Formats: sequence, structure tokens, C-alpha cells
Amino acid sequence: QVQLVESGGGLVQAGGSLRLSCAASGRTSSSYAMGWFRQAPGKEREFVARISRSGDKTYYADSVKGRFTISRDNPKNTMYLQMNNLKPEDTAVYYCAADRETFFTTIPQSYDYWGQGTQVTVSS
Repeated sequence: QVQLVESGGGLVQAGGSLRLSCAASGRTSSSYAMGWFRQAPGKEREFVARISRSGDKTYYADSVKGRFTISRDNPKNTMYLQMNNLKPEDTAVYYCAADRETFFTTIPQSYDYWGQGTQVTVSS
């Protein structure tokens, strides 16, 4: 079991930056690949980024590639999402998730544990 808690969301103007954090407790987070998802009102939850257990492999949705960076600090049991050049269409609740499997997937149902989410709002 692992518990996940996101933080760092807020209101930012277009072009601005935010850094989200996901703190893990319980079983060590290095046992899991980790990911970020987001869900805007009226839309399905969508994949944003994923990082391997050791942090040596990262994957991004095309919509955020070049603007967002996922990273993790295993000794601190924390994962991050640095979001730069934010756009109004990035507005959503952002969730972190943990996956016991090692193969890459963007499907939310494949992830085993979820945080409660943090709101990111980008004004134009």
C-alpha cells in the first residue's frame, strides 16, 4: 500500500510556471513507476507524464512535451511535475498515481494508487 498526496497547484497566468509535488508514504515509492494525470470539467482523465521506478525513463503526452518535466527523488519519496509556459487548456485537477507494473501505459485504470488531486488554473 502507498498513500499519495499532491501539492503545489494554484492560479497562474498564461505563460507562467508551477511545480507540483506528490509525496508518497507507506511502501517505498521506488517500488512503483509513477505518473501524472489531469482531468478537466466534463472531460475524461488524461495521461500527462510517467517516470520509471529509478527515474531513468520518462514519457510525456504530446500536449505537454517540451513544457512539462517529470522527476522523482526516491530518498524523499517524492515526485515532481515542473510545468512551464502554461496555457489555459492546461487547467484541470492534476492527480499523481503509482503503478506496480513496469511496462509503459497511459491508461488510468492500469495504475494502482491515486492521490486526491490538486487544482491548477491557468488564466488567459
